[in-house]
Amino acid sequence: MRYTAGMAKRYWLMKSEPEVYSISDLEKDGTSGWEGVRNYQARNSMRDDMKDGDLVLYYHSNAKPPGVAGVAKVSGPPVPDPSQFDKKSEYYDATSDKAEPRWLMARIAFVEKFAQVVPLDVLKADNALTGMPVLQKGQRLSVQPVSPEHFARVLKLARAKTRP
Repeated sequence: MRYTAGMAKRYWLMKSEPEVYSISDLEKDGTSGWEGVRNYQARNSMRDDMKDGDLVLYYHSNAKPPGVAGVAKVSGPPVPDPSQFDKKSEYYDATSDKAEPRWLMARIAFVEKFAQVVPLDVLKADNALTGMPVLQKGQRLSVQPVSPEHFARVLKLARAKTRP
């Protein structure tokens, strides 16, 4: 879906462990499917709310330091996650039906890799980011919305070339 007049662009944060799939991997590949999401709230965000062209903060989790490593964008509509049908995959779901797949994935495209990761402790210390979901205690969703103001602030902290 392409944006038309009156449709607001949305912003997201998507988490990946860098040893699994980093911003550098996305830069090399150009595009990728965001497979393996097995949380209904995150799946519903990808299915119902993400639109082609939305911008994404690419967050490295379980890293030293954890933080925002770059920017991606949503590239096309959600598609069935093939890993749910792959018996060799850690994301295999024997109860998912090919005719009505339970799990979907967003397609994302590389936009920008930051010169340096914006660390989680820097994000937490910035009063302008108060209320940002990734900074909330217990927030573990791999896909989460970001307000336009928070998105712009993170880009400023990163000295990013990307503009919201």
